[in-house]
Amino acid sequence: QPRALVRRSWDRMLRLGLDPDGANARIVADEAELETRRRKSRLRLVVEEMRSVLLRAPDAAPFILVVTDADGVILWRDGAASARRQADELGFVEGAHWSEAKVGTNAIGTALTEEAPVQLFSAEHFEASQHPWYCSAVPVHDPHDGTLLGVVDISGPAMTLHPAVQSLVTTAVRLAEARLMIAQQEALNTLRDRMSAMLAGTSGPALVVDDAGWVAYQQGVRSRDRIEAPAADRSILIPGAGLCLPEKVTGGWLLRPTGDRRASVTLRMRQDPPVLDIHSGTDPLVVPLTPRRAQILAAVTSAGSAGISASDLSQRLYGDGDHVVTVRAEVSRLRRSVGALLATRPYRWAEGVDARVE
Repeated sequence: QPRALVRRSWDRMLRLGLDPDGANARIVADEAELETRRRKSRLRLVVEEMRSVLLRAPDAAPFILVVTDADGVILWRDGAASARRQADELGFVEGAHWSEAKVGTNAIGTALTEEAPVQLFSAEHFEASQHPWYCSAVPVHDPHDGTLLGVVDISGPAMTLHPAVQSLVTTAVRLAEARLMIAQQEALNTLRDRMSAMLAGTSGPALVVDDAGWVAYQQGVRSRDRIEAPAADRSILIPGAGLCLPEKVTGGWLLRPTGDRRASVTLRMRQDPPVLDIHSGTDPLVVPLTPRRAQILAAVTSAGSAGISASDLSQRLYGDGDHVVTVRAEVSRLRRSVGALLATRPYRWAEGVDARVE
């Protein structure tokens, strides 16, 4: 009988209709897409350190080191020349999509699906072509917010598996996560020092954040440690400052008020599709809404300053309290459009927002 982890994965593969005899097509990103994914990955900051830890003598052990992004795309691959040649024959190359949905049960794809360390040996792989291999994979998470960044994997010929391999990969990942935390703090300190000097002679509210929305410096405003990730074409509501238009600076964003410190929103339910008009002393922003998202905002508006819980919102939208996960996912997607105008825990309009429904 297969292990429970393997059985769960095989069940997923059968539902997907994958072929265990290896007729599943390999999808490989082109060079441009691969480079774009590498630039966007925070793992680029630690890949060399992982190489130094896991591949001190690349040809001394017959295995390869693989680092993927959260989609299972192989960003970097290095290691013993003999193992690399065998991996080439399998399509286990840089740029390859190595998720479960593409190549069946494998340590990388299964670790991404389970968000847990996975070691697979030989015939535990779904594809017969992968049976000559072992794979030990450990997910890497952002140490600040827990976001899944990708997977670190060691793979090699099945008969060369050493009992310490999984522990070695786990240790390397923990070191990488610690290094990512240090790197982010160093970057925030650099951004704070530079921007605080630039803003020293100015008055008025200002907030400086990195590209992910982590706060490096604030002047005349009260903010949490993190706001939504800024984008050049979308205003963000900052308590005490009102709607702010992000301005790109080296290493992050500068946010300053665009006008009135209060914002007003009008939910126009009768339009097709419904829209949300946002005013704050400048030209209004118009956000198109799906009917479901309009219903959510209508419920939030009717709840007033007391707000509405995910359970109560589920009851209102679906007639029961069993859709809390669905509600949270929908609100999360909605906040990508309206940002910090919509507060959470409970769901409500943020301080300084006047809301009405028409």
